[in-house]
Amino acid sequence: MYQEIMVPLDSSELAECVLPHVEAITKGCEVKSVTFVRLVEPFRATMGGEAAFSDEYIRKWEADSKKVAKNYLDNLVAKVGYAAKGEMLFGRPADMLADYAKKNNPDLIIIATHGRSGVSRWVWGSVADRILRSACVPVLMVRAPGCVPGI
Repeated sequence: MYQEIMVPLDSSELAECVLPHVEAITKGCEVKSVTFVRLVEPFRATMGGEAAFSDEYIRKWEADSKKVAKNYLDNLVAKVGYAAKGEMLFGRPADMLADYAKKNNPDLIIIATHGRSGVSRWVWGSVADRILRSACVPVLMVRAPGCVPGI
């Protein structure tokens, strides 16, 4: 049923709460490939509408962030016991993940969510919610441990 699974991660414990689910589905459904996707967002810091950091600093920060993300993915792929690869993307998370899913056609997307609702979700946004609304494939959303139910 599921041959290709996409798993967006941000290197956090919250995001990694999906890993046991990924492993169970991968083994139970004889999945061929899992792609762990790690996003690096562009540096955005301004003060009073003017750039507060030099272009050189921003380029170095972004290069360092990409390197950390790639190392994270390489280490994760090396430690899982199933066929997996890592993909590092650069850009706005919700947009990039939606584009990646559209171009690569996974059969399933598995993503963690804070489980925020109401004003909290509106203020902070929800990458998981945006993926759910934009994906044309099933999306398994795993609530973070300790989340508080809300309406």
